Amino acid sequence: MLKVMIADDEERICKLIIALVDWEKMGMEVIGVAHDGLEAIEMATKERPEILITDIQMPGCSGLDLIEKVKKSITDLEIIIISGYAHFDYAQSAIKFGVGNYLLKPIDKMELYTTLRKLKERILKRKESETDRMQLLQKSEYDIYRLQMNLMEQLINKRAGEISLERLQTEYYLRMKPGIFQAFWIKIDGREEELSEAGIRIILDKVQSLLHNILQPKCHELLLYKASWACVGIMNYESGKSEEVRRSLRDCFSHLEAQKNMYEPVTFSIALGCGAGEAEKLQTSVQEAAAIIKERLIKGTGRILDRLPQHRVLHEQNLLEKYLRFITHAIEVMSPEEAEIALERVRTGLEEAKHVSGCEVLELAVSCGRLFLSQLELQHREEKIKKFTEQCEQCSSVNELFGRLSALQKEYLEELARKHENDAARPIRQAKQYIQNHFSEQITMEEVSNSVGLSTAYFSVLFKKSEEEGFAKYLTNVRIGEAKRLLRESQLTVAEICRRVGYHDLKHFTHIFEKATGVKPATYRKLYG
Repeated sequence: MLKVMIADDEERICKLIIALVDWEKMGMEVIGVAHDGLEAIEMATKERPEILITDIQMPGCSGLDLIEKVKKSITDLEIIIISGYAHFDYAQSAIKFGVGNYLLKPIDKMELYTTLRKLKERILKRKESETDRMQLLQKSEYDIYRLQMNLMEQLINKRAGEISLERLQTEYYLRMKPGIFQAFWIKIDGREEELSEAGIRIILDKVQSLLHNILQPKCHELLLYKASWACVGIMNYESGKSEEVRRSLRDCFSHLEAQKNMYEPVTFSIALGCGAGEAEKLQTSVQEAAAIIKERLIKGTGRILDRLPQHRVLHEQNLLEKYLRFITHAIEVMSPEEAEIALERVRTGLEEAKHVSGCEVLELAVSCGRLFLSQLELQHREEKIKKFTEQCEQCSSVNELFGRLSALQKEYLEELARKHENDAARPIRQAKQYIQNHFSEQITMEEVSNSVGLSTAYFSVLFKKSEEEGFAKYLTNVRIGEAKRLLRESQLTVAEICRRVGYHDLKHFTHIFEKATGVKPATYRKLYG
């Protein structure tokens, strides 16, 4: 309903106007009647009508003064002037204020009706146009927002191409200026099972609101992006304000820490990328912050991180190769216990290394998980690898990270064992496990077949069918494989290695080793040790 207000010092005129029109049928309602100019100004300001019907002459202030004052606050107000005088001066003054509807007393019903209908059409058309304009503006703003979020995704995934200040301004509509360009990550750590996706969204909204309130006033531009369990930001600010911006980030962090009991059970960490004087280095800053945030695995959560270790040290340890060798056997015998030993060897090597970065630890754990899953016959393997990688990225400590890997190994190996529990390969798996545990002893096929509850003859046929080689050759390969490992990785004498792998005659061991590898043990050590 369109709101109509009447202002006339003659009460009978007001009543006449109300009586002349079927307001409800017109889609209008009379929301007030004023009998002097000052009262009309107050009422119009408060009720904000869409149509004002006013006498040209009233006590308090004239109709023209009323129009002038009310039009300043209600610019779209449509006005009908009524008067007992057909003065051109009045009409001319009314036109000056944008009023072209002038009715003479006595008021003609049809003329009033026609004027009201014309004003209604004008108001509705204007409202429709305003709605279209707002929708267009909202769409434009949404399109710009999508462009900017797409930029953030490209920066995070290293696909942004060449960045320049001009491109940021013209292509992405960012209010950036010459100065400092810098990125940061705020990471939320917590258990997925204890916090829903909706809960994380609420926390991220709170983080963004806090950053806008505290950090935005210090920047030319601040752009924030909600990632999974993280808020990534890029900021542009005046040169010389680096410390002021850093203090603002510390203030944000302090607020988050003070309120984290509300968000329990979560912790917050902030990583600052490099601040550069060129927009071209913005992607480098984003990537550096992404690497630095992983340092919380080593240094702990609940702090501001801004330094990245300079050197990578884990590649010298060959931990992945060692893990692959042991986990392959663990999968072969479907043993979660053997898999845990393989993982412990990696952990030991990690603890012995110095100055390891969080990035290296995360990469090592993810690579171990990928290697483990690649050795299994799985459907949708890449999806499982992706899920495991995401779980690792959510870990906040080395212990939690390797706990994830341990749980992965246990889950799939136990599932694998269950699937094969009753098949014909079970005794062979048990036999291979027995060989693995006793190859340093003088074991025989009779002893192994008895350990799995089969006759020697049937075991021999079953073993050869399963492994495509006889028991004796398999045992020899296990022993030689262990001998090769000890020659590469230990300082034990050849004689001691001979004894450890189940041989008591050094000459016989040397002959067997040379037959299997083409070189004598001592030569093998020189080549590969």
